[in-house]
Amino acid sequence: MAEPDTVFAPESEKTPDRNLALELVRVTEAAALASARWVGMGDKESADGAAVDAMRALLDTVRMDGTVVIGEGEKDEAPMLYNGERIGDGSPPEVDIAVDPLEGTSLCARGAPNALAVIALAERGAMFDPGPCVYMEKMAAGSEHADLLDLDRPLPETLRLIAERKGTDIRDVVVVVLDRPRHEDAIRQIREAGARIRLIPDGDVAAALLAVTERSPADLLWGIGGTPEGVLAAAGIRCIGGQIVGRLWPRDDEERQAALDAGYDLEEMLDADRLVAGEDVFFAASGVTDGDVLQGAHYESPQGATTESLVMRSRSGTVRRVHARHDRSKLRDYERAERKG
Repeated sequence: MAEPDTVFAPESEKTPDRNLALELVRVTEAAALASARWVGMGDKESADGAAVDAMRALLDTVRMDGTVVIGEGEKDEAPMLYNGERIGDGSPPEVDIAVDPLEGTSLCARGAPNALAVIALAERGAMFDPGPCVYMEKMAAGSEHADLLDLDRPLPETLRLIAERKGTDIRDVVVVVLDRPRHEDAIRQIREAGARIRLIPDGDVAAALLAVTERSPADLLWGIGGTPEGVLAAAGIRCIGGQIVGRLWPRDDEERQAALDAGYDLEEMLDADRLVAGEDVFFAASGVTDGDVLQGAHYESPQGATTESLVMRSRSGTVRRVHARHDRSKLRDYERAERKG
């Protein structure tokens, strides 16, 4: 018999007592469907705005008292889904929210693969707040290589250890790396060690999920990327398995000093449990464009559309892949009625 989604009784009103991911997937589906109308249009701001508006409209129907820890930025820069915003209908449980309505805005604008709508949730106070640090150095890999992740070890040595663990030649090790000038030296080291690289233009949440997925074509994610994306990826990895390690990477002396003044340890290696420390973590993602992890949202008729999503919960270890067909006219009527009610 399958394990039920609700596997424990709440200790208090602050503890989730149901699988909130099953409610959150409606939110990511809405964001994916809205932003998919902008795929390939070359307008990443409008695509992101459509995703934010769609996600925001549904979030207030979810029974939770949520605070956005990882959002679209500060309130003055992001009128919706900003850091510190309260979302949900205000009823228990009290939770932290990490959200990226459109992870890969440039990917969506270009019609490129791997754009996602993503949201994660955990108990209040569980999510790491990166403060002034926009970037972090990070590595992610599946459970078979999780213990080999070490940001202090030379990268070529880690690649050799992964090859030994796999029982293959190092040429069979594939590393996913963001295509950025700051990675030129590491890219050279990886290639000189004999490993292969899959360069990606954006979208390192999708890349992290790819690296930890069983039978994936990628063995490792490495690079200096967004700290918010690191927290979102950690939430997914808490559910699906594997490991991510990261270290804050200030962009300049001013950001470094601000982080030190705020009490951050810039030498600390942050793993998945540190980035998202909750006992009950929920994660949902829906594809916007077709990619390695999820198929994108597709409009198949004037009123019909399809989406593919991942829905995961750490406590039960349940990972669902949800293929949904949407009647857009009925969906609009239903969502309108829910917001009124």
